[in-house]
Amino acid sequence: MPRRVAPLFDTQVKNAKAKAKQYALRDGEGLYLLVTPTGGKLWRMDYRYEGKRLTLAVGAYPVLSLADARGKRLSAQQQIANGINPNTVKKVLRNTVIGDNTFEAVAREWHTKFLSTWVEKHGYFKLQRLESNIFPWIGKMAVDEVTAPDLLKPLQIIEARGSVDLAHRVRTTCTQIFGYAIATGRCVRNVSMDLKGALPPADGKHHAAFTKPDELAKFLRAVPEYNGSFLTLCALRLLPLLLLRPVELRSVEWVWIIDNQIHFPASIMKMKLPHIVPLCKQAVAVLNEVRHISGHTKYVFPSNISKQRPMSENTVNTALRRMGYDKTEVTGHGFRATARTIMDEVLKIRVDLIEHQLAHSVRDANGRAYNRTTHIEDRTVMMQQWSDYLDSINN
Repeated sequence: MPRRVAPLFDTQVKNAKAKAKQYALRDGEGLYLLVTPTGGKLWRMDYRYEGKRLTLAVGAYPVLSLADARGKRLSAQQQIANGINPNTVKKVLRNTVIGDNTFEAVAREWHTKFLSTWVEKHGYFKLQRLESNIFPWIGKMAVDEVTAPDLLKPLQIIEARGSVDLAHRVRTTCTQIFGYAIATGRCVRNVSMDLKGALPPADGKHHAAFTKPDELAKFLRAVPEYNGSFLTLCALRLLPLLLLRPVELRSVEWVWIIDNQIHFPASIMKMKLPHIVPLCKQAVAVLNEVRHISGHTKYVFPSNISKQRPMSENTVNTALRRMGYDKTEVTGHGFRATARTIMDEVLKIRVDLIEHQLAHSVRDANGRAYNRTTHIEDRTVMMQQWSDYLDSINN
């Protein structure tokens, strides 16, 4: 005779605390509450079918109450009495809606629902990061079957590329997606929460950058020797010239280039203000070369996968590593700091003009933010002066 188990009370379930190791609170007839070290409370039911001991994942508390879990147990017992395996029934039911229940389907539904709440650029790159880094690994899996190790694997691949910050941002997005899946009844566990501490902390340091003219000059002389794609080579040539963030450079559309200026819409910029970038003669020459390759597409720097998408956010940093620079020496974003330092300390250019060109928030004496479309003439002269200086140290 199996040992009789006293049934649980609601207060026992509610007050169950996490311990160093997972443990079970048994309700009898195979049903028990599994309490995990991270505080998860999962209903499980052990049963025998065709001589084998099996376990059915019933649901999670508090989404599934004690009374609900007992109802699921009774339903499973009835299936077993009729010669039916409860786990088989669960799989059949899940497969009938699998197209709407994959991680990718839920993620895209979540993205569409909240798209209007984000700046256009932010919403775009949220989805692109998932498409590039997560969907190839777990996109086709049912969202309720994704485990913490399943999610950790692609995050560790991002980390291995030297993008710890990006790995954390993608994990945060996945946390929001699993939360949405739970709220809409497609999932009972946010496995992303179980990865707390699984990734190294983001360092929070400034982007690595050249700080001396001779370091910059050495890089400029090395760029023509880059043996990757021509478009990536051109992106490397433009980054020091334009003072743009890499994400802004790869987002540039041909229609934004008017009269030797790039007109960034407010939706693209970090501070949600429009921004005009004057183009020096050297930059115009590079763009004329690029136009022969991508002038028929939307983006100046289109993706190799789809011309309707811009170049990958990893392209520039990957190219720098290929040139022999590690992440402690320079990043694509670091060229902004290099220009900021040298324009101020060597060329003695007005700091407020430099800050305008970097699309930083510049305020007047009354605390009002300057419009970024101002000082165009002065900034045009400054950008040409900067580019001529780069030519001079590159000789």
